[in-house]
Amino acid sequence: MSSSTSAPIPAAQTSPSFGSKLAAETTGTFLLVFGLIGTATFAATLDGGAASVGTLGACLALGFAVIIGAYAFGPISGGHFNPAVTLGLAAAGRLPWKDTLPYIIAQLIGGIIATTLIYLLALGGPDGFAKTATDSGFISNGFGDQSPGGFGLTSAIIIETIFTAIFIYVILGVTHTRAAAGFAPIAIGLTLTLMLMILIPIDNGSVNPARSIATAIYGGPDWLAQVWVFIIFPILGALIAGFSSRLIFDRVTSR
Repeated sequence: MSSSTSAPIPAAQTSPSFGSKLAAETTGTFLLVFGLIGTATFAATLDGGAASVGTLGACLALGFAVIIGAYAFGPISGGHFNPAVTLGLAAAGRLPWKDTLPYIIAQLIGGIIATTLIYLLALGGPDGFAKTATDSGFISNGFGDQSPGGFGLTSAIIIETIFTAIFIYVILGVTHTRAAAGFAPIAIGLTLTLMLMILIPIDNGSVNPARSIATAIYGGPDWLAQVWVFIIFPILGALIAGFSSRLIFDRVTSR
């Protein structure tokens, strides 16, 4: 056998299959949703007990999950784990539009698998644990009576649109060819941690339709009735950022 067929192909010359990319998006979204919602369900609501991590712990859990997922799966699929990110990157010219729907379906599947597993784990908890989790909304996003701090619809619309746009700008900036290599996952994870600290009192923190849909399914009718806000406005913010990104990142000036 000739060396041209027997020698291993250098990693730099290989490209992941589209199926591998979708599997990476499913797994990465599972990690993100399970990390956040699992921490919030099992460790952030223990009434200050020894194992309680509180709201800050939930914020850090999301940041850690994103950093880990981006390093692990980013080289395969780009590490979106969020329909808004996928659409924002497509609008910015970083992803073919034809890939967006399969990516989004994979992300929704990953998120729903995560909340389903969390629910099954909750059923094995102390008497009434699962019922309490679902009756309180299963860490779903909401406004008005469903807002942790009693914030209304307008507040949720504004914060989800603006924060998602900022998030997309951060992603585009730290993954730009002019950015320092290797630090993007850290910057992205820390950005989400910071945002969640502000978002949780307002609407429980979304900027990710896959996360919002996955929890609303188990939150029940009241939460499902409000999930449209956390689908439409993160996507709106992402598209605004994506379409306007060339004004910031890709303008070329002559000297």
